[in-house]
Amino acid sequence: MRRLPQIALLPDGKRLHLQDGPIDLIVEARESERDVRVAYEAAARRFAGLLDELCEELADLRKAADPHRCALKGVVARRMHAAVAPFAREHFITPMAAVAGSVAEEILAAMVASAALRRAYVNNGGDIALHLSNGEQFTVGLIDRPDARGLMRTTVVRADDAVRGVATSGCHGRSFSLGIADAVTVLARTAAQADAAATIIANAVDLPDHPAIVRCPADELQPDSDLGPRLVTREVGPLTYQEVATALQAGEAKAGPLLGSGLIEAAALHLKGQIRVVGLQSRAANVCPAGQINESMIHA
Repeated sequence: MRRLPQIALLPDGKRLHLQDGPIDLIVEARESERDVRVAYEAAARRFAGLLDELCEELADLRKAADPHRCALKGVVARRMHAAVAPFAREHFITPMAAVAGSVAEEILAAMVASAALRRAYVNNGGDIALHLSNGEQFTVGLIDRPDARGLMRTTVVRADDAVRGVATSGCHGRSFSLGIADAVTVLARTAAQADAAATIIANAVDLPDHPAIVRCPADELQPDSDLGPRLVTREVGPLTYQEVATALQAGEAKAGPLLGSGLIEAAALHLKGQIRVVGLQSRAANVCPAGQINESMIHA
């Protein structure tokens, strides 16, 4: 029997839910009822078969990216590679580091091509692709860790900003991390770029060989992991204030040059109650009380 994706409006009647295997999207568009319906139909059409497209090249997507050459064929696969290639000269990284953001971008592109939308987003587990027409804006809630619902900050993304992608990485999320960050949220020009950069910065928030940090090979937890035998973080025990600060400084040191080169627009790093921001100051980011969730926000 052929697998069919799950496609349905959520109970609020405004958002569309698309799910197929590990891909789980929340989609929302704003415009006339007709245009929203057309956009959602386009999203559903493009979503059907998308996982199969990726699976056809999965073996290559799990290999270390070549910074100079891409042999991948699919549109989404090539977008994944393009997002990670700038990091592949200095780091081990596979195109899978940008899969969530790249899928979100693909679905959003199908929607925008089909209807003149005022604004829209596709949220793939916290990795978000944004569309904004003139005068529109989104308030993005930056969570303090991917498996929780507390907010560390909010920021507003406006139509005249360069930001069109938001992504979060950390050692508590859906994917494995080499670092110890509770959460690193990145704003970038595309969701795929944000996804790749969040992975790299989160990996850099670390205290190598610290006895309170439990690590194990990724392939012991998930035999087909693209990280293979590399040690991933499973638990972070008690750390002193200065140790937390040192780990976050390592992440800042990685994020700063990425901001300078245009690979990211901003980043927020969180570990055990301490926060560091790179580039967010100029965006008037706001500190939010823990647990204060506004359902009108998009949560990265």
